[in-house]
Amino acid sequence: MLARRTVLSALTGALALLGLTTAPQAADVKEIRLDWATYNPVSLVLKDKGFLEEALKDKGIKVRWVQSLGSNKALEFLNGGAIDFGSSAGAAALLARINGNPIKVVYAYSQPEWTALVTRKDTGIASVADLKGKRVAVTRGTDPHIFLIRALQGAGLTEKDAKLVLLQHPDGRTALDRGDVDAWAGLDPMMAAAEIENDDVLFFRDPAANTWGVLDVREAFAKEHPDLVKTVIAAYEQARAYSRANPEALKAALVSATKLPDPVIARQLERTDLTKPAVGPTQADAIRAAGIALQQAGVIPATTDVAAAVDGLIDTQFNPTPAP
Repeated sequence: MLARRTVLSALTGALALLGLTTAPQAADVKEIRLDWATYNPVSLVLKDKGFLEEALKDKGIKVRWVQSLGSNKALEFLNGGAIDFGSSAGAAALLARINGNPIKVVYAYSQPEWTALVTRKDTGIASVADLKGKRVAVTRGTDPHIFLIRALQGAGLTEKDAKLVLLQHPDGRTALDRGDVDAWAGLDPMMAAAEIENDDVLFFRDPAANTWGVLDVREAFAKEHPDLVKTVIAAYEQARAYSRANPEALKAALVSATKLPDPVIARQLERTDLTKPAVGPTQADAIRAAGIALQQAGVIPATTDVAAAVDGLIDTQFNPTPAP
């Protein structure tokens, strides 16, 4: 019996070393849960075309889609385990990770100029300095929020100098339309609609301060199922290539999802670059700059090692070979 136990123990140890005893297999996964969002146009094409469903069909894995209304919602869903992959801005992902949300950035679905500071044409607001004492609609924990903080900081102001009204992005636009707020930290496509439909003014823009559209994955999922992360990214690459080859189909998908007219969606897509899907130093630099600005503004604790947090956030091992 002792000899038998010794042999079994040795065999178990050998299998463990080979990663065969505890590593979950793709067959253990019955469903992959992803978000779709109007600020992530590629996700709409991926959802509509069924590329991921086709890739997972032989594995018997189903796909469930959940709408995200903003980075904050996608990150909440990830933190709560409601989804496995979520769309967010790079800086929003950094804030989430610093606050204990165990996520990794594995893909860049777009390089957008999707946020700016917006006002009605009759408010007299022409610069960031004019926001002192004004009511500004913003969605906390999103790129527009971070953009607003950095813009205020650049004008020698802080969040306390303005009166922030916390609303989800669509409600922020509605509040601006109604005159309930004086300005709005906008997000496309609602921001494009405000420009075209209401002649609202983008009074402060800074494309470089938009911190990329990134795909986040739960860190545990990435460790347990790296093959499935690669499958998801490969499907995203199909959707990205299709979107670039068929711009009218991409626009139609956004029109269908948002119920906004063609000119509005065309404006959004004018400022959305889909050519750089791999994550690495470029995204890290943009996210790190935002993180340092937020630390200086007191949003991130002074003791936080922002550079280390960015390094821990971005995972380059799943980078695709870019499709045409």
